[in-house]
Amino acid sequence: MLKRILKDRLALSCGLIFLIVAVLSLSAPLVAQYVAHTGPNDEHITATIGSGVHRRYVVSLVGVPIGPTWGPRFFLGADSNGRDILVRLLYGGRASLAVGFIAAAITLTLATILGVAAGFYRGWLDAVIVRILDLMWAYPVILLAIAIGTVLAVSGITIGPITIRAGSLLLPAIIIGIVHIPYVAKPVRGQVLVIRKREFIDATRVLGMSPRRIMIREVVPNVATSLAVFAPLMVANSILLEAGLSFLGVGVLPPNPSWGNMIGQGISLISVAPTGVLAPGLMLVAAVIGVNGFGEGVRRALDPHGRIRPR
Repeated sequence: MLKRILKDRLALSCGLIFLIVAVLSLSAPLVAQYVAHTGPNDEHITATIGSGVHRRYVVSLVGVPIGPTWGPRFFLGADSNGRDILVRLLYGGRASLAVGFIAAAITLTLATILGVAAGFYRGWLDAVIVRILDLMWAYPVILLAIAIGTVLAVSGITIGPITIRAGSLLLPAIIIGIVHIPYVAKPVRGQVLVIRKREFIDATRVLGMSPRRIMIREVVPNVATSLAVFAPLMVANSILLEAGLSFLGVGVLPPNPSWGNMIGQGISLISVAPTGVLAPGLMLVAAVIGVNGFGEGVRRALDPHGRIRPR
């Protein structure tokens, strides 16, 4: 598999693009401390750039932020609150990527449990799980995520002894992870329906293995290929959905930066400070294209005949 991916130039190029985006995002604290000398939420409305006749306020008297300085401070300019766009861009990348990976992990874990259980046990359990998945599938993903996010964005969520407060990155990650479950659980269930009829499953039953051991030791490894194909695609979809939710105000909540809410905050000043929208927009596009392209390379390596078709 690895050799096939290494021979796929498109997958390697896309993987390199995503790696660059990830490294830049992870370098946010270093850039903030040693280059820009400001944090992602530090406001500099009354600060100035330059000296003498070339001195400029970071945010003008009419509320227009400076454009790119192409220097260490305010390299990409400032937003309407006088915050360094480059620093917020990199910190926003950390938030967006963290939500994307956590949400994808939640989706794959829960979808595997539900898909394997439904396909292996069949009967009433299969009927209940399928009806729930169909109900979730009936709603457009973005509308379902907005509905759940609107409820939880203010109050947070409490699960037993665990409390996740509003504003936590785990909140949008959980929401996104849940709404994507049907897109993985249904294909997994379909594969398990075929696997459970194979001879080696009958042989394990004859040997006296319990259903749980059969699922863990025999069924799950046989759907691992599909999960490996779904993983990068779920990461890309989760990053994109997080940006949409944050743009609408129900994802990563201000003042915490993410690419989505940076685009939402900067769109009103796009004519005078375009970097506030273009910079996070380009980073978002690069990250999604990078993960999607690499994921397609993984699919071609693991499934050359195109039997697995992620939706």
